[in-house]
Amino acid sequence: MKKIGRFFKGYVRESIAGPFFKLLEATFELLVPLVMASIIDKGIAEGDRPYVIWHGLLMIALGVIGFACTLSAQYFSAKAAVGFSSKLKESVFSHIQTLSFTELDEIGSSTLITRLTSDINQIQSGLNLTLRLFLRSPFIVFGAMIMAFTINVKEALIFAVTIPLLSVVVFGIMLITMPLYKKVQGKLDRVLLLTRENLDGARVLRAFNKEEDELAKFDSEHGELTRLQQFVGRISALMNPITYAIINLATLLLIRNGGNYVFNGEITQGELIALVNYMSQILIELIKLANLIITMTKSMACLNRVMAVLEIEPSMESGDRTFEETGEGNDTAVSFNDVSLRYRSAGAESLEHVSFEARKGETIGIIGGTGSGKTSLVNMIPRFYDATEGTVSVNGEDVRKLDLKELRKRIGIVLQRAVLFKGTIRDNLRWGKEDATEEEMEEALKTAQAYDFVMEKEKGLDTEITQGATNLSGGQRQRLTIARALIRKPEILILDDSASALDFATDARLREAIRNMPSGPTVFIVSQRTSSIAHADRIIVLDDGKVSGIGTHEELLRDNDVYQEIYYSQFPKEDMAYEG
Repeated sequence: MKKIGRFFKGYVRESIAGPFFKLLEATFELLVPLVMASIIDKGIAEGDRPYVIWHGLLMIALGVIGFACTLSAQYFSAKAAVGFSSKLKESVFSHIQTLSFTELDEIGSSTLITRLTSDINQIQSGLNLTLRLFLRSPFIVFGAMIMAFTINVKEALIFAVTIPLLSVVVFGIMLITMPLYKKVQGKLDRVLLLTRENLDGARVLRAFNKEEDELAKFDSEHGELTRLQQFVGRISALMNPITYAIINLATLLLIRNGGNYVFNGEITQGELIALVNYMSQILIELIKLANLIITMTKSMACLNRVMAVLEIEPSMESGDRTFEETGEGNDTAVSFNDVSLRYRSAGAESLEHVSFEARKGETIGIIGGTGSGKTSLVNMIPRFYDATEGTVSVNGEDVRKLDLKELRKRIGIVLQRAVLFKGTIRDNLRWGKEDATEEEMEEALKTAQAYDFVMEKEKGLDTEITQGATNLSGGQRQRLTIARALIRKPEILILDDSASALDFATDARLREAIRNMPSGPTVFIVSQRTSSIAHADRIIVLDDGKVSGIGTHEELLRDNDVYQEIYYSQFPKEDMAYEG
Protein backbone atom coordinates (compact mmCIF):
# COMPACT_ATOMS: atom_id res chain seq x y z
CA MET A 1 0.00 0.00 0.00
CA LYS A 2 2.91 2.32 0.74
CA LYS A 3 4.18 1.85 -2.81
CA ILE A 4 0.95 3.09 -4.39
CA GLY A 5 0.07 5.65 -1.70
CA ARG A 6 2.11 8.38 -3.38
CA PHE A 7 -0.13 8.26 -6.44
CA PHE A 8 -3.12 9.36 -4.31
CA LYS A 9 -1.35 12.61 -3.43
CA GLY A 10 -3.65 15.49 -4.35
CA TYR A 11 -6.68 13.19 -4.46
CA VAL A 12 -6.96 12.14 -0.80
CA ARG A 13 -10.14 14.18 -0.22
CA GLU A 14 -11.81 12.68 -3.30
CA SER A 15 -10.73 9.19 -2.22
CA ILE A 16 -12.43 9.75 1.16
CA ALA A 17 -15.47 11.65 -0.16
CA GLY A 18 -16.40 8.96 -2.69
CA PRO A 19 -16.82 6.11 -0.16
CA PHE A 20 -18.33 8.53 2.40
CA PHE A 21 -21.21 9.54 0.11
CA LYS A 22 -21.72 5.89 -0.85
CA LEU A 23 -22.03 4.93 2.86
CA LEU A 24 -24.45 7.82 3.35
CA GLU A 25 -26.56 6.54 0.47
CA ALA A 26 -26.39 3.00 1.90
CA THR A 27 -27.66 4.30 5.28
CA PHE A 28 -30.73 5.84 3.62
CA GLU A 29 -31.27 2.62 1.68
CA LEU A 30 -31.28 0.56 4.89
CA LEU A 31 -34.00 2.81 6.33
CA VAL A 32 -36.41 2.24 3.44
CA PRO A 33 -37.61 -1.29 4.50
CA LEU A 34 -38.35 0.02 8.02
CA VAL A 35 -40.45 2.88 6.60
CA MET A 36 -42.26 0.39 4.35
CA ALA A 37 -42.92 -1.92 7.32
CA SER A 38 -44.30 1.03 9.25
CA ILE A 39 -46.61 1.98 6.35
CA ILE A 40 -47.97 -1.61 6.16
CA ASP A 41 -48.36 -2.21 9.90
CA LYS A 42 -49.68 1.20 10.91
CA GLY A 43 -50.90 3.12 7.88
CA ILE A 44 -52.53 0.36 5.82
CA ALA A 45 -53.52 -1.96 8.71
CA GLU A 46 -55.17 0.90 10.63
CA GLY A 47 -56.49 2.71 7.55
CA ASP A 48 -54.53 5.87 8.39
CA ARG A 49 -54.29 7.53 4.97
CA PRO A 50 -52.33 10.68 6.06
CA TYR A 51 -49.80 8.38 7.73
CA VAL A 52 -49.35 6.47 4.46
CA ILE A 53 -48.97 9.72 2.44
CA TRP A 54 -46.43 11.30 4.81
CA HIS A 55 -44.33 8.14 5.03
CA GLY A 56 -44.62 7.71 1.26
CA LEU A 57 -43.22 11.23 0.86
CA LEU A 58 -40.49 10.28 3.35
CA MET A 59 -39.53 7.30 1.13
CA ILE A 60 -39.37 9.59 -1.92
CA ALA A 61 -37.18 12.04 0.04
CA LEU A 62 -34.86 9.19 1.05
CA GLY A 63 -34.64 8.15 -2.63
CA VAL A 64 -33.86 11.72 -3.82
CA ILE A 65 -31.21 12.24 -1.12
CA GLY A 66 -29.73 8.83 -1.89
CA PHE A 67 -29.60 9.70 -5.61
CA ALA A 68 -27.77 12.97 -4.84
CA CYS A 69 -25.30 11.05 -2.67
CA THR A 70 -24.78 8.54 -5.48
CA LEU A 71 -23.98 11.28 -8.01
CA SER A 72 -21.55 12.89 -5.56
CA ALA A 73 -19.87 9.53 -4.93
CA GLN A 74 -19.59 8.85 -8.67
CA TYR A 75 -17.97 12.25 -9.26
CA PHE A 76 -15.40 12.02 -6.48
CA SER A 77 -14.56 8.37 -7.20
CA ALA A 78 -14.07 9.02 -10.92
CA LYS A 79 -11.91 12.07 -10.21
CA ALA A 80 -9.71 10.11 -7.78
CA ALA A 81 -9.40 7.13 -10.15
CA VAL A 82 -8.48 9.25 -13.17
CA GLY A 83 -6.03 11.31 -11.12
CA PHE A 84 -4.42 8.18 -9.69
CA SER A 85 -4.03 6.53 -13.11
CA SER A 86 -2.65 9.75 -14.63
CA LYS A 87 0.03 9.99 -11.95
CA LEU A 88 0.78 6.29 -12.30
CA LYS A 89 1.20 6.64 -16.07
CA GLU A 90 3.47 9.65 -15.63
CA SER A 91 5.53 7.80 -13.04
CA VAL A 92 5.89 4.66 -15.17
CA PHE A 93 6.74 6.66 -18.29
CA SER A 94 9.31 8.75 -16.39
CA HIS A 95 10.80 5.60 -14.87
CA ILE A 96 11.10 3.99 -18.30
CA GLN A 97 13.13 7.01 -19.42
CA THR A 98 15.65 6.29 -16.66
CA LEU A 99 16.18 2.68 -17.75
CA SER A 100 19.19 1.86 -19.85
CA PHE A 101 18.99 0.02 -23.16
CA THR A 102 19.85 -3.13 -21.19
CA GLU A 103 16.60 -3.06 -19.19
CA LEU A 104 14.54 -1.96 -22.20
CA ASP A 105 15.90 -4.84 -24.26
CA GLU A 106 15.14 -7.30 -21.47
CA ILE A 107 11.55 -6.15 -20.79
CA GLY A 108 10.50 -5.58 -24.40
CA SER A 109 8.63 -2.63 -25.85
CA SER A 110 5.37 -4.56 -26.41
CA THR A 111 5.12 -5.41 -22.70
CA LEU A 112 5.81 -1.81 -21.70
CA ILE A 113 3.13 -0.53 -24.07
CA THR A 114 0.58 -2.99 -22.64
CA ARG A 115 1.39 -1.97 -19.08
CA LEU A 116 1.22 1.75 -19.88
CA THR A 117 -2.15 1.46 -21.63
CA SER A 118 -4.31 -1.62 -21.08
CA ASP A 119 -3.03 -2.44 -17.58
CA ILE A 120 -3.34 1.09 -16.21
CA ASN A 121 -6.81 1.53 -17.77
CA GLN A 122 -7.86 -1.68 -16.00
CA ILE A 123 -6.43 -0.33 -12.74
CA GLN A 124 -8.41 2.89 -13.22
CA SER A 125 -11.68 0.98 -13.70
CA GLY A 126 -10.94 -1.22 -10.70
CA LEU A 127 -10.13 1.75 -8.45
CA ASN A 128 -13.28 3.59 -9.50
CA LEU A 129 -15.46 0.59 -8.61
CA THR A 130 -13.53 -0.07 -5.41
CA LEU A 131 -14.03 3.45 -4.08
CA ARG A 132 -17.76 3.20 -4.77
CA LEU A 133 -18.54 -0.36 -3.74
CA PHE A 134 -15.78 -1.83 -1.59
CA LEU A 135 -17.21 -0.29 1.60
CA ARG A 136 -20.81 0.15 0.47
CA SER A 137 -21.56 -3.49 -0.37
CA PRO A 138 -20.25 -4.99 2.91
CA PHE A 139 -21.93 -2.13 4.78
CA ILE A 140 -25.30 -3.00 3.19
CA VAL A 141 -24.80 -6.75 3.73
CA PHE A 142 -23.87 -6.53 7.40
CA GLY A 143 -26.18 -3.57 7.99
CA ALA A 144 -29.10 -5.61 6.63
CA MET A 145 -28.17 -8.47 8.96
CA ILE A 146 -28.04 -6.13 11.97
CA MET A 147 -31.39 -4.59 11.02
CA ALA A 148 -32.80 -8.12 10.72
CA PHE A 149 -31.70 -8.84 14.30
CA THR A 150 -33.58 -5.75 15.48
CA ILE A 151 -36.75 -7.17 13.90
CA ASN A 152 -36.54 -10.88 14.83
CA VAL A 153 -33.58 -12.85 16.16
CA LYS A 154 -34.76 -16.25 14.85
CA GLU A 155 -35.22 -14.96 11.31
CA ALA A 156 -31.92 -13.06 11.52
CA LEU A 157 -30.07 -16.36 12.12
CA ILE A 158 -30.78 -17.20 8.46
CA PHE A 159 -28.85 -14.04 7.55
CA ALA A 160 -26.04 -15.06 9.91
CA VAL A 161 -25.60 -18.40 8.09
CA THR A 162 -26.15 -17.09 4.54
CA ILE A 163 -23.60 -14.26 4.62
CA PRO A 164 -20.53 -16.34 5.68
CA LEU A 165 -21.46 -19.00 3.11
CA LEU A 166 -21.61 -16.36 0.39
CA SER A 167 -18.28 -14.90 1.54
CA VAL A 168 -16.60 -18.30 1.12
CA VAL A 169 -17.92 -18.54 -2.46
CA VAL A 170 -16.93 -15.00 -3.43
CA PHE A 171 -13.44 -14.97 -1.95
CA GLY A 172 -12.74 -18.57 -2.99
CA ILE A 173 -13.41 -17.72 -6.63
CA MET A 174 -11.31 -14.59 -6.28
CA LEU A 175 -8.29 -16.56 -5.01
CA ILE A 176 -8.61 -19.01 -7.91
CA THR A 177 -8.99 -16.39 -10.65
CA MET A 178 -6.36 -13.85 -9.56
CA PRO A 179 -3.29 -15.81 -10.82
CA LEU A 180 -5.22 -16.77 -13.96
CA TYR A 181 -5.89 -13.14 -14.84
CA LYS A 182 -2.16 -12.49 -14.50
CA LYS A 183 -1.55 -15.20 -17.11
CA VAL A 184 -4.18 -13.61 -19.36
CA GLN A 185 -2.27 -10.30 -19.32
CA GLY A 186 0.95 -12.15 -20.13
CA LYS A 187 -0.72 -13.76 -23.15
CA LEU A 188 -2.02 -10.33 -24.16
CA ASP A 189 1.60 -9.11 -24.18
CA ARG A 190 2.49 -11.87 -26.63
CA VAL A 191 -0.42 -11.06 -28.96
CA LEU A 192 0.53 -7.37 -28.87
CA LEU A 193 4.14 -8.23 -29.71
CA LEU A 194 3.07 -10.26 -32.74
CA THR A 195 0.74 -7.48 -33.87
CA ARG A 196 3.45 -4.84 -33.51
CA GLU A 197 6.03 -6.94 -35.37
CA ASN A 198 3.59 -7.58 -38.22
CA LEU A 199 2.68 -3.91 -38.55
CA ASP A 200 6.31 -2.78 -38.45
CA GLY A 201 7.38 -5.48 -40.89
CA ALA A 202 4.38 -5.42 -43.23
CA ARG A 203 6.54 -4.79 -46.30
CA VAL A 204 8.93 -7.60 -45.40
CA LEU A 205 6.04 -10.03 -44.88
CA ARG A 206 4.60 -9.24 -48.28
CA ALA A 207 7.99 -9.34 -49.95
CA PHE A 208 8.56 -12.91 -48.68
CA ASN A 209 4.90 -13.93 -49.09
CA LYS A 210 4.64 -14.85 -45.38
CA GLU A 211 1.16 -13.48 -44.70
CA GLU A 212 -0.40 -16.94 -44.29
CA ASP A 213 2.36 -18.09 -41.92
CA GLU A 214 1.97 -15.01 -39.75
CA LEU A 215 -1.82 -15.38 -39.77
CA ALA A 216 -1.44 -18.96 -38.56
CA LYS A 217 0.99 -17.87 -35.84
CA PHE A 218 -1.35 -15.06 -34.76
CA ASP A 219 -4.36 -17.43 -34.73
CA SER A 220 -2.40 -19.83 -32.53
CA GLU A 221 -1.38 -17.15 -30.00
CA HIS A 222 -4.80 -15.50 -30.06
CA GLY A 223 -6.44 -18.91 -29.65
CA GLU A 224 -4.41 -19.57 -26.49
CA LEU A 225 -5.39 -16.15 -25.13
CA THR A 226 -9.06 -16.81 -25.96
CA ARG A 227 -9.04 -20.26 -24.33
CA LEU A 228 -7.44 -18.91 -21.17
CA GLN A 229 -9.88 -15.98 -21.03
CA GLN A 230 -12.81 -18.35 -21.52
CA PHE A 231 -11.53 -20.67 -18.79
CA VAL A 232 -11.12 -17.91 -16.22
CA GLY A 233 -14.38 -16.36 -17.43
CA ARG A 234 -16.26 -19.59 -16.74
CA ILE A 235 -14.88 -19.73 -13.21
CA SER A 236 -15.81 -16.08 -12.61
CA ALA A 237 -19.24 -16.68 -14.13
CA LEU A 238 -19.97 -19.30 -11.46
CA MET A 239 -20.18 -16.52 -8.89
CA ASN A 240 -23.57 -15.11 -9.95
CA PRO A 241 -25.55 -18.37 -10.23
CA ILE A 242 -24.13 -19.73 -6.96
CA THR A 243 -24.89 -16.51 -5.09
CA TYR A 244 -28.38 -16.38 -6.64
CA ALA A 245 -29.05 -19.96 -5.59
CA ILE A 246 -27.91 -19.39 -1.99
CA ILE A 247 -29.87 -16.13 -1.65
CA ASN A 248 -33.05 -17.56 -3.15
CA LEU A 249 -32.88 -20.61 -0.88
CA ALA A 250 -32.38 -18.28 2.08
CA THR A 251 -35.35 -16.15 0.93
CA LEU A 252 -37.58 -19.24 0.62
CA LEU A 253 -36.58 -20.31 4.12
CA LEU A 254 -37.18 -16.78 5.35
CA ILE A 255 -40.70 -16.66 3.91
CA ARG A 256 -41.55 -20.18 5.09
CA ASN A 257 -40.47 -19.56 8.67
CA GLY A 258 -41.72 -15.97 8.59
CA GLY A 259 -45.22 -17.09 7.57
CA ASN A 260 -45.39 -19.27 10.68
CA TYR A 261 -44.12 -16.41 12.85
CA VAL A 262 -46.73 -14.04 11.39
CA PHE A 263 -49.44 -16.64 11.95
CA ASN A 264 -48.28 -17.07 15.59
CA GLY A 265 -48.11 -13.29 16.09
CA GLU A 266 -44.34 -13.22 16.71
CA ILE A 267 -43.76 -10.71 13.89
CA THR A 268 -46.02 -8.49 11.78
CA GLN A 269 -46.61 -8.68 8.04
CA GLY A 270 -44.69 -5.45 7.55
CA GLU A 271 -41.69 -6.82 9.42
CA LEU A 272 -41.67 -9.97 7.27
CA ILE A 273 -41.72 -7.85 4.10
CA ALA A 274 -38.89 -5.75 5.57
CA LEU A 275 -36.86 -8.94 6.17
CA VAL A 276 -37.46 -10.08 2.57
CA ASN A 277 -36.41 -6.62 1.36
CA TYR A 278 -33.22 -6.82 3.39
CA MET A 279 -32.48 -10.23 1.86
CA SER A 280 -33.10 -8.74 -1.61
CA GLN A 281 -30.70 -5.91 -0.78
CA ILE A 282 -28.09 -8.47 0.20
CA LEU A 283 -28.64 -10.29 -3.12
CA ILE A 284 -28.21 -7.09 -5.16
CA GLU A 285 -25.14 -6.01 -3.21
CA LEU A 286 -23.51 -9.43 -3.49
CA ILE A 287 -24.00 -9.36 -7.26
CA LYS A 288 -22.32 -5.96 -7.27
CA LEU A 289 -19.63 -7.27 -4.94
CA ALA A 290 -19.08 -10.29 -7.20
CA ASN A 291 -18.54 -8.04 -10.21
CA LEU A 292 -16.32 -5.81 -8.09
CA ILE A 293 -14.23 -8.81 -7.01
CA ILE A 294 -13.74 -9.86 -10.65
CA THR A 295 -12.70 -6.34 -11.64
CA MET A 296 -10.49 -6.01 -8.57
CA THR A 297 -8.83 -9.34 -9.35
CA LYS A 298 -7.98 -8.14 -12.86
CA SER A 299 -6.86 -4.78 -11.52
CA MET A 300 -4.62 -6.32 -8.86
CA ALA A 301 -2.96 -8.53 -11.48
CA CYS A 302 -2.43 -5.45 -13.65
CA LEU A 303 -1.19 -3.39 -10.70
CA ASN A 304 1.39 -6.04 -9.83
CA ARG A 305 2.64 -5.99 -13.42
CA VAL A 306 2.89 -2.19 -13.46
CA MET A 307 4.61 -2.06 -10.08
CA ALA A 308 7.08 -4.68 -11.32
CA VAL A 309 8.21 -2.13 -13.93
CA LEU A 310 8.58 0.58 -11.27
CA GLU A 311 10.62 -1.80 -9.10
CA ILE A 312 13.22 -2.36 -11.83
CA GLU A 313 16.35 -0.59 -10.71
CA PRO A 314 18.25 1.14 -13.52
CA SER A 315 21.61 -0.52 -14.02
CA MET A 316 23.04 2.84 -15.06
CA GLU A 317 23.40 5.81 -12.71
CA SER A 318 24.42 9.29 -13.78
CA GLY A 319 27.73 10.64 -12.54
CA ASP A 320 28.10 14.11 -11.09
CA ARG A 321 31.20 15.47 -12.81
CA THR A 322 30.79 18.19 -15.43
CA PHE A 323 32.90 18.77 -18.50
CA GLU A 324 34.44 21.84 -16.85
CA GLU A 325 35.90 19.51 -14.22
CA THR A 326 37.42 17.14 -16.79
CA GLY A 327 40.74 17.40 -18.48
CA GLU A 328 39.44 19.38 -21.45
CA GLY A 329 42.95 20.63 -22.08
CA ASN A 330 44.14 17.22 -23.27
CA ASP A 331 44.00 16.23 -26.91
CA THR A 332 42.08 12.98 -26.41
CA ALA A 333 38.34 13.12 -27.15
CA VAL A 334 37.45 9.44 -26.63
CA SER A 335 39.50 6.53 -25.37
CA PHE A 336 38.74 2.84 -24.85
CA ASN A 337 40.97 1.08 -22.37
CA ASP A 338 40.72 -2.75 -22.54
CA VAL A 339 36.92 -2.55 -22.94
CA SER A 340 34.70 -5.64 -23.08
CA LEU A 341 30.91 -5.74 -23.37
CA ARG A 342 28.54 -8.59 -22.67
CA TYR A 343 24.81 -8.01 -23.06
CA ARG A 344 22.64 -9.24 -20.22
CA SER A 345 21.65 -12.90 -20.69
CA ALA A 346 23.99 -13.16 -23.69
CA GLY A 347 26.01 -16.33 -24.08
CA ALA A 348 29.23 -14.59 -25.11
CA GLU A 349 30.88 -11.18 -25.12
CA SER A 350 29.99 -8.84 -27.98
CA LEU A 351 33.25 -6.91 -27.63
CA GLU A 352 36.52 -8.14 -26.16
CA HIS A 353 39.51 -6.11 -24.96
CA VAL A 354 39.06 -3.10 -27.25
CA SER A 355 41.63 -0.33 -26.80
CA PHE A 356 42.15 2.85 -28.87
CA GLU A 357 42.24 6.64 -28.59
CA ALA A 358 40.49 9.23 -30.77
CA ARG A 359 42.01 12.71 -30.72
CA LYS A 360 39.87 15.81 -30.96
CA GLY A 361 38.89 16.69 -34.50
CA GLU A 362 39.80 13.24 -35.87
CA THR A 363 37.56 11.15 -38.06
CA ILE A 364 37.48 7.50 -36.99
CA GLY A 365 36.05 4.90 -39.31
CA ILE A 366 34.67 1.65 -37.91
CA ILE A 367 34.15 -1.31 -40.21
CA GLY A 368 33.65 -5.04 -39.89
CA GLY A 369 31.40 -7.90 -40.83
CA THR A 370 27.81 -8.27 -39.69
CA GLY A 371 27.70 -8.91 -35.93
CA SER A 372 31.29 -7.80 -35.39
CA GLY A 373 30.27 -5.28 -32.71
CA LYS A 374 30.44 -1.96 -34.58
CA THR A 375 27.20 -0.54 -33.18
CA SER A 376 27.97 -1.96 -29.72
CA LEU A 377 31.24 -0.05 -29.70
CA VAL A 378 29.80 3.40 -30.53
CA ASN A 379 26.80 2.84 -28.22
CA MET A 380 29.15 2.88 -25.22
CA ILE A 381 30.36 6.42 -25.92
CA PRO A 382 27.01 8.09 -25.00
CA ARG A 383 26.47 5.36 -22.36
CA PHE A 384 23.59 3.53 -23.99
CA TYR A 385 25.39 0.50 -22.55
CA ASP A 386 28.14 0.34 -19.94
CA ALA A 387 31.30 -1.68 -20.42
CA THR A 388 31.36 -4.89 -18.41
CA GLU A 389 35.16 -4.61 -18.25
CA GLY A 390 37.56 -1.76 -18.90
CA THR A 391 36.94 1.98 -19.15
CA VAL A 392 35.40 4.25 -21.78
CA SER A 393 36.59 7.85 -21.32
CA VAL A 394 35.49 11.15 -22.85
CA ASN A 395 37.79 14.16 -22.40
CA GLY A 396 39.98 12.00 -20.19
CA GLU A 397 37.15 11.18 -17.73
CA ASP A 398 35.39 7.83 -17.26
CA VAL A 399 31.91 8.27 -18.78
CA ARG A 400 30.41 6.61 -15.68
CA LYS A 401 31.57 9.59 -13.60
CA LEU A 402 30.17 12.23 -15.97
CA ASP A 403 26.73 13.79 -15.69
CA LEU A 404 24.68 11.74 -18.16
CA LYS A 405 22.61 14.60 -19.58
CA GLU A 406 25.63 16.81 -20.11
CA LEU A 407 27.54 13.95 -21.73
CA ARG A 408 24.78 13.34 -24.26
CA LYS A 409 24.39 17.06 -24.95
CA ARG A 410 27.98 17.04 -26.21
CA ILE A 411 27.34 14.07 -28.51
CA GLY A 412 25.38 14.00 -31.75
CA ILE A 413 24.34 10.48 -32.73
CA VAL A 414 22.52 9.13 -35.75
CA LEU A 415 21.32 5.59 -35.12
CA GLN A 416 21.08 2.86 -37.75
CA ARG A 417 17.33 3.25 -38.07
CA ALA A 418 16.34 6.74 -39.23
CA VAL A 419 13.55 7.72 -36.82
CA LEU A 420 11.56 10.92 -37.40
CA PHE A 421 8.49 11.98 -35.47
CA LYS A 422 5.10 13.12 -36.69
CA GLY A 423 5.16 16.89 -37.07
CA THR A 424 6.99 19.40 -39.24
CA ILE A 425 10.60 19.22 -40.40
CA ARG A 426 11.21 22.24 -38.18
CA ASP A 427 9.85 20.38 -35.13
CA ASN A 428 12.07 17.40 -35.82
CA LEU A 429 15.20 19.54 -36.19
CA ARG A 430 14.44 21.19 -32.84
CA TRP A 431 14.83 17.82 -31.16
CA GLY A 432 18.54 18.49 -31.65
CA LYS A 433 18.36 22.04 -30.33
CA GLU A 434 15.15 23.49 -28.90
CA ASP A 435 16.03 27.14 -29.57
CA ALA A 436 17.55 26.60 -33.00
CA THR A 437 17.26 29.62 -35.31
CA GLU A 438 16.27 29.54 -38.99
CA GLU A 439 19.91 30.09 -39.96
CA GLU A 440 21.11 27.21 -37.80
CA MET A 441 18.52 24.90 -39.32
CA GLU A 442 19.50 25.86 -42.85
CA GLU A 443 23.20 25.41 -42.03
CA ALA A 444 22.56 21.92 -40.61
CA LEU A 445 20.44 20.98 -43.62
CA LYS A 446 23.16 22.15 -46.03
CA THR A 447 25.82 20.16 -44.21
CA ALA A 448 23.57 17.07 -44.21
CA GLN A 449 22.91 17.52 -47.95
CA ALA A 450 19.19 17.92 -47.19
CA TYR A 451 18.72 21.64 -47.92
CA ASP A 452 17.77 21.31 -51.59
CA PHE A 453 15.01 18.71 -51.23
CA VAL A 454 13.55 20.47 -48.15
CA MET A 455 13.40 23.86 -49.86
CA GLU A 456 11.90 22.34 -53.00
CA LYS A 457 8.85 21.37 -50.95
CA GLU A 458 5.99 23.85 -50.97
CA LYS A 459 6.11 24.56 -47.21
CA GLY A 460 9.87 24.12 -46.74
CA LEU A 461 10.72 23.67 -43.07
CA ASP A 462 7.01 23.60 -42.24
CA THR A 463 6.40 20.51 -44.36
CA GLU A 464 4.48 17.91 -42.37
CA ILE A 465 6.12 14.55 -41.71
CA THR A 466 3.65 11.69 -41.38
CA GLN A 467 3.82 8.99 -38.72
CA GLY A 468 6.84 6.83 -39.52
CA ALA A 469 7.96 9.45 -42.10
CA THR A 470 6.27 7.43 -44.83
CA ASN A 471 6.07 10.53 -47.07
CA LEU A 472 9.90 10.66 -47.30
CA SER A 473 12.35 8.34 -49.04
CA GLY A 474 14.96 6.38 -47.09
CA GLY A 475 17.74 8.76 -48.15
CA GLN A 476 15.70 11.82 -47.19
CA ARG A 477 14.96 10.36 -43.76
CA GLN A 478 18.66 9.63 -43.19
CA ARG A 479 19.74 13.13 -44.20
CA LEU A 480 17.17 14.75 -41.90
CA THR A 481 18.30 12.63 -38.95
CA ILE A 482 21.90 13.66 -39.69
CA ALA A 483 20.82 17.34 -39.80
CA ARG A 484 19.06 16.87 -36.45
CA ALA A 485 22.32 15.61 -34.92
CA LEU A 486 24.42 18.36 -36.53
CA ILE A 487 22.25 21.27 -35.43
CA ARG A 488 23.56 21.11 -31.87
CA LYS A 489 27.16 21.40 -33.14
CA PRO A 490 28.32 18.37 -31.15
CA GLU A 491 31.85 17.84 -29.95
CA ILE A 492 31.54 14.14 -30.83
CA LEU A 493 29.50 13.03 -33.84
CA ILE A 494 28.54 9.35 -34.28
CA LEU A 495 27.17 8.24 -37.64
CA ASP A 496 26.09 4.63 -37.22
CA ASP A 497 25.67 3.36 -40.78
CA SER A 498 23.52 6.45 -41.33
CA ALA A 499 24.36 6.97 -45.02
CA SER A 500 23.50 3.49 -46.29
CA ALA A 501 20.59 4.84 -48.39
CA LEU A 502 22.70 7.61 -49.98
CA ASP A 503 24.39 7.33 -53.35
CA PHE A 504 28.20 7.53 -53.46
CA ALA A 505 28.26 11.15 -54.67
CA THR A 506 25.91 12.42 -51.93
CA ASP A 507 27.81 10.37 -49.34
CA ALA A 508 31.10 11.94 -50.46
CA ARG A 509 29.66 15.47 -50.30
CA LEU A 510 28.26 14.75 -46.84
CA ARG A 511 31.64 13.58 -45.51
CA GLU A 512 33.37 16.58 -47.04
CA ALA A 513 30.86 18.99 -45.47
CA ILE A 514 31.26 17.36 -42.04
CA ARG A 515 35.09 17.62 -42.32
CA ASN A 516 34.76 21.35 -43.04
CA MET A 517 32.44 22.10 -40.10
CA PRO A 518 33.81 25.09 -38.11
CA SER A 519 33.20 23.31 -34.79
CA GLY A 520 35.58 20.51 -35.85
CA PRO A 521 33.87 17.56 -34.09
CA THR A 522 35.45 14.19 -33.48
CA VAL A 523 33.59 11.97 -35.93
CA PHE A 524 32.92 8.23 -35.68
CA ILE A 525 31.64 6.72 -38.93
CA VAL A 526 30.27 3.19 -38.78
CA SER A 527 29.81 1.83 -42.26
CA GLN A 528 29.77 -1.29 -44.40
CA ARG A 529 31.24 0.72 -47.28
CA THR A 530 34.99 1.13 -47.41
CA SER A 531 34.42 4.23 -49.60
CA SER A 532 32.63 5.94 -46.70
CA ILE A 533 35.59 5.56 -44.33
CA ALA A 534 38.59 5.52 -46.68
CA HIS A 535 39.41 9.19 -45.95
CA ALA A 536 39.18 8.72 -42.17
CA ASP A 537 42.25 9.61 -40.13
CA ARG A 538 42.18 6.10 -38.69
CA ILE A 539 40.02 3.05 -39.30
CA ILE A 540 39.17 0.42 -36.67
CA VAL A 541 38.56 -3.02 -38.16
CA LEU A 542 36.42 -5.32 -36.00
CA ASP A 543 36.17 -9.06 -36.42
CA ASP A 544 33.81 -11.04 -34.16
CA GLY A 545 34.02 -8.46 -31.35
CA LYS A 546 37.80 -8.08 -31.45
CA VAL A 547 39.99 -5.39 -32.98
CA SER A 548 41.60 -6.90 -36.07
CA GLY A 549 43.54 -3.77 -36.93
CA ILE A 550 43.78 0.02 -36.59
CA GLY A 551 45.31 2.26 -39.21
CA THR A 552 44.77 4.33 -42.34
CA HIS A 553 43.07 3.00 -45.44
CA GLU A 554 46.40 2.42 -47.17
CA GLU A 555 47.97 0.68 -44.16
CA LEU A 556 45.04 -1.66 -43.65
CA LEU A 557 44.70 -2.42 -47.34
CA ARG A 558 48.34 -3.47 -47.28
CA ASP A 559 48.51 -5.36 -43.97
CA ASN A 560 45.03 -6.40 -42.74
CA ASP A 561 43.36 -9.51 -44.15
CA VAL A 562 39.87 -8.67 -42.83
CA TYR A 563 39.95 -5.16 -44.32
CA GLN A 564 41.27 -6.52 -47.61
CA GLU A 565 38.43 -9.04 -47.79
CA ILE A 566 35.80 -6.32 -47.20
CA TYR A 567 37.43 -3.90 -49.65
CA TYR A 568 37.91 -6.35 -52.49
CA SER A 569 34.35 -7.65 -52.07
CA GLN A 570 33.22 -4.13 -53.03
CA PHE A 571 35.90 -3.15 -55.57
CA PRO A 572 37.56 -5.54 -58.02
CA LYS A 573 41.27 -6.14 -57.43
CA GLU A 574 42.09 -4.84 -60.88
CA ASP A 575 40.53 -1.47 -59.96
CA MET A 576 43.70 -0.37 -58.14
CA ALA A 577 43.20 3.21 -59.28
CA TYR A 578 40.45 3.66 -56.71
CA GLU A 579 41.51 6.04 -53.99
CA GLY A 580 38.39 5.99 -51.81
